[in-house]
Formats: sequence, C-alpha cells, structure tokens
Amino acid sequence: MIRLGVAGAAGRMGKRILTLAAADKAFKIAAALESPNHPEAGKPLSELLGVACPGVVLTTDAQETFSRSDVVIDFSHHSTLERHLKLALKNKTAYVVGTTGLTAKHRKALLLASKKIAVVQSPNMSVGVNLLFKLSQIAAKVLDEGYDLEISETHHRMKKDAPSGTAVKLLEVLAEARGRNPDKGTVYGREGETGARRRGEIGVLAMRGGDVVGDHTVFFFGDGERLELTHRASSRDAFAQGSLRAAKFVAKRRHGLYDMQQVLGIASAV
Repeated sequence: MIRLGVAGAAGRMGKRILTLAAADKAFKIAAALESPNHPEAGKPLSELLGVACPGVVLTTDAQETFSRSDVVIDFSHHSTLERHLKLALKNKTAYVVGTTGLTAKHRKALLLASKKIAVVQSPNMSVGVNLLFKLSQIAAKVLDEGYDLEISETHHRMKKDAPSGTAVKLLEVLAEARGRNPDKGTVYGREGETGARRRGEIGVLAMRGGDVVGDHTVFFFGDGERLELTHRASSRDAFAQGSLRAAKFVAKRRHGLYDMQQVLGIASAV
C-alpha cells in the first residue's frame, strides 16, 4: 500500500485527489498539506472531504507531510516547489508535480533532484490531454509549413496564470516537431495592425470565464482544409485520476524524471 501525501490538499484538485485516493485500495492517505495560516488547518480530513480518513488532519507542517509519505502529489502554488523538493530529497519521498507556472529554474531543480528520487512532472495529468500532446506532435510532423499552427485554451475565471501550462506544453511540442524555438516566432494574442501572418508563426490565445475546467484546441490551418485537435475537461476527476496513476508509477522507481507520456507508456524514459 502506498502512503500518499497531497500538497494543496484543500484546493479543488487536492480534494478530488484525496477523495478518489480514499476509495482506492492501493493508497493509504498519510498526510494532507496546506499553506501556513490556512483557515481550515487542524481540521480532520474526514470532516473536510466527507469520506473516511482516520487520524489525518489538514496540516501546515511540510516536513511531517514528506516524512510520513511514500509519494507526495503537489498541486500547491509554484512558489513552494523548491522548499517541497528539498524535503522530498531529505526524506527520499517520490514526488508528483502537477503545479503549473514553473520556471526554467524550477525545471532544472527537478532534473537535479531526479538523480536521487523519482519525480513525475507534467503541466496536465489528464490521460486525454497527454494523448493530445502525442497526436499534436504527429500532426505537426506530417503537416508541412503550409499549415499554420494556432493554440487556444479556456479556463475558469479564477485561474491565475496564462497561458495555461498545458498550452505552453502544446507550444513546446509543436515547436519541437517543426524544429523551431518556442521562444521565437510565438504570438500571444493579436491586436491592431499586425500585418500578414509570418511564416512559421505559432499563435497562442488564452480565454478566461465562468467555471470552465479546461479546454484546449490545436489548429492546423491549411489551404482548402483545416485540422482541429480538441480536449475538453468536464470534471477535475480526469486530472485527479491521472495524478494517482502517476503516483502508482513513481512509487515503483528509485529515481528519474518522468512525464505523463512515460507513465502512460507512449514515450521512452528520460
């Protein structure tokens, strides 16, 4: 049985992960971590979730969370990642990172840590979205430069970062498939006299509103035809189930940096 800890436990994703884990015999919920001064800190997890989690309370003690867990799934804010990663290393705890908004510094730290512990990092834990990454890669390689590439994403009004981590990953997938640098030739929205579309340009549009869980579409615009690849999430359970699948995967490994495509067996290991 895997002793599971969740960081960001009282958030929308954290609650769904814990609720589903409580019903999965592969897991024992060991810890639920939230930020200091969280208003519900100290409350029994069973009370917060409405499911049985005997002996577990919502804690603000990160050290305790990592020391009690075989695997920690992290959906907290990216500002806590470096501190959590140090604790994962100290306690030799496997680490699943679903937090978005990561910087190059964060990714470098994860890579270095993966020499000693097992890490899964993905901007989106959904099985369907990770298949979208793969299909987009294939399409971008098959369809030549005559097809213009655009990405759109829509999320609920409360999402703080834009574009989404998933959209950024889609941009990286498309740019790599075309042999381009994603930091060059990318347009984030358009306004005013932009002129004709530049060859090789990739457009990214972020929309925010309502309670949309997450919609992503990749467009391949050609002359006389277009291809659209779309994923729409109607429930956070898709991300929560993927996160638990990643936890089961990483619990069996001593070290290494993995993504969800590797968890799903549709890509080779790093």
